[in-house]
Amino acid sequence: MAESQTIADSKRSFHQSFPHVIAPLYRRLADELLVELHLLSHQSRFEANELFSVGLCTVFDTFTKGYRPEAQTEGLFSALCSSNGFDAAGLRKTSTMLIDEAKGKDLDSIKTWLSSKCLPDGGHYSRLMAVGLMRLLEAAEVDGTSPDSQALGEQCKELAESLGLPADRVEKDLSLFGSNRERMDQAVDLVQETIAAEKRKKERRLAEQAQGSAS
Repeated sequence: MAESQTIADSKRSFHQSFPHVIAPLYRRLADELLVELHLLSHQSRFEANELFSVGLCTVFDTFTKGYRPEAQTEGLFSALCSSNGFDAAGLRKTSTMLIDEAKGKDLDSIKTWLSSKCLPDGGHYSRLMAVGLMRLLEAAEVDGTSPDSQALGEQCKELAESLGLPADRVEKDLSLFGSNRERMDQAVDLVQETIAAEKRKKERRLAEQAQGSAS
């Protein structure tokens, strides 16, 4: 990753790779991830490890829910990554593989399995690693049921230190992720309901026009 690249360079590269209009609801996500990946690319102690891969894909997929046209989402992800020197396809492949591996593991086996994914001493922590950890625990459903967000947060905090992650920051980052996800879900639902209402209104108008022409 070129250390001389500025945020302006990253943005220019991104817009060249993704020359599409991004709806306002998703523009903030694109801007924030672009800046975050740019900053991480300049951190000499940062490594795009497995937890990061899962976390980045989870954040992107969560906050592009309802994106239209849907076919553009992978292009958006690829542009965000490539403009900062990250391999989108590699990150996605790693994320998919780890989530599949986590499925069906019990609490003891998930702890043992995760122990090989520690942040190295002196490694740079990213909030996306915390989200990755949470997503893997979600996939495992360690107690046989789908845990609620509070229980997941507690499990993540308990595991954080053994994985070399700062427990307090993990707790704070997951709390923020949860509240932002809830707001995004509400915003997407509102947009979809508005679109549906406009469609119903248009259909009624056309039906009334057709009825008027027939009479």
